[in-house]
Amino acid sequence: MSELIEKCELARNASFALARVNTITKNNALSAIADALISNADKIIEANKLDLSNAENNGMAKAMLDRLTLTKERITDIAEGVRQVAALNDPIGEVINMQKRPNGLLIGKKRVPLGVIAIIYEARPNVTADAAALCLKTSNACILRGGSEAINSNTAIMKIMQNAAYSAGMPEGTLNIIEDTSRETATRLMKMNGYVDVLIPRGGKGLIKSVVENATVPVIETAAGNCHVYVDGDADLDMARDIVINAKVQRPSVCNAAETLLIDKKIADKFVPVIFKALKEKNVEIRADKQAKNIFPDVLDVTDEDYYTEYNDYIIAVKIVDGIDEAIEHINKYNTKHSEAIVTNNYEKSQQFLNEVDAAAVYVNASTRFTDGFEFGFGAEIGISTQKMHARGPMGLEALTSVKYIIYGSGQVRG
Repeated sequence: MSELIEKCELARNASFALARVNTITKNNALSAIADALISNADKIIEANKLDLSNAENNGMAKAMLDRLTLTKERITDIAEGVRQVAALNDPIGEVINMQKRPNGLLIGKKRVPLGVIAIIYEARPNVTADAAALCLKTSNACILRGGSEAINSNTAIMKIMQNAAYSAGMPEGTLNIIEDTSRETATRLMKMNGYVDVLIPRGGKGLIKSVVENATVPVIETAAGNCHVYVDGDADLDMARDIVINAKVQRPSVCNAAETLLIDKKIADKFVPVIFKALKEKNVEIRADKQAKNIFPDVLDVTDEDYYTEYNDYIIAVKIVDGIDEAIEHINKYNTKHSEAIVTNNYEKSQQFLNEVDAAAVYVNASTRFTDGFEFGFGAEIGISTQKMHARGPMGLEALTSVKYIIYGSGQVRG
């Protein structure tokens, strides 16, 4: 039996057993997982060093190496995310919209797990813990398939989580990882109808495109993050500088980092020199249009392709726009519907931006870097959905549930 079939059968069987697991057991398991991650941090870091060494030998970009790197501080943050998930209300079993019909039937909805959730992701070992914790809390079995770049880190984290969770009473098969990182196995996982109830890809455009085109199981699409910051003519320029710098350089390798800066022409003469100097001090490569270059020549030319690009690096595209209407038009043309921000002190413009920009998260006077399950109070996230189905934005617990109708009667029959 192949590893994939074996893990899928374990997960499917566990998904039925999970219906009998109560909230206390799940929370105890999550607490045990958090403790185990911290107490085994040295083991995780040793495994991570192997991945980092391989990645450096393979020429992985610096920003992507940052995504891959685990430290004791980052492992503590991962464990804290697991604890936050444990502290959240359990959505499973919640009864909503209970109403009595004229015929006496009492009809409502009850939150239930999706069943078996598969996640295909790239060089982000924190996803292993985040995804597993959220699936466990929502009584879903999970099958995780990370990239080859992080296989040692992912395997180490998963084994620690499995030992803690199963010792705390969770059914064996609740948490699974596919150690075969071949493309063939990933493609087969996309077609495991009858075992997998939903598939969630987390990664770059190439991975997401492959999943959307090849999967026969239902997919919740999490797109790349081509995010923008628009500095309006009525902006506080000191605030704008701080927000742009944070959105671009605080952690450029992640999907909620800003990739394009739009500047209202009304304040371009004042703001361009200030923000370009600040970006250059942070070693950001600036690719700007002609209007911006006329103000600050020491930058590269921007291309139309740049406006479509998620760099995940110390690079930013810049365009001077003729007010908020052009900014919104530009964003809706080039963005991936992830996270967009306006900096302005004009209330009407802020509301226009909120209403007209098509994205999962839209900010007024704040950095795009906050689009994150931890920052939104979800404890962790399983991904950031950019589609418009039942889940959009950071996907926490409720996004991993479905509902079934429950009906109470007193002998009614339909005439």
